[in-house]
Amino acid sequence: MNWTGVITGVACFAMIGLFHPIVIYAEYYFTKNCWPVFLVLGGGAIALSLTIDNTFISIFFGSLGCSLWWSIIELFEQEDRIVKGWFPANPKHIERYRAKGLRKGADITVIYTKAEVAAKKAS
Repeated sequence: MNWTGVITGVACFAMIGLFHPIVIYAEYYFTKNCWPVFLVLGGGAIALSLTIDNTFISIFFGSLGCSLWWSIIELFEQEDRIVKGWFPANPKHIERYRAKGLRKGADITVIYTKAEVAAKKAS
């Protein structure tokens, strides 16, 4: 039996699942302007996949590179999701979202750190 296809499929599925929260947090903390990091890392992974002789490892790095490049598209779409109110907005970047159409006074869910939550409870 050849398990390479099944293992590759599971690895690709896991990568997609892993990059979903990475994109959310990258946009939250760094805005969509962090896309060049995904571009360079994706290019590096693709280049590495071209130099590796082992088929499975080459497929893994090729999939990783494509996932990183796809994440660039998702970063830009994530900003639109925030404007629609589907995801939390970072208060430090609120003017960026308002410029994209977020209404002033609109309900915005904010991710608070544990220290911020404790400070709010104390006051």
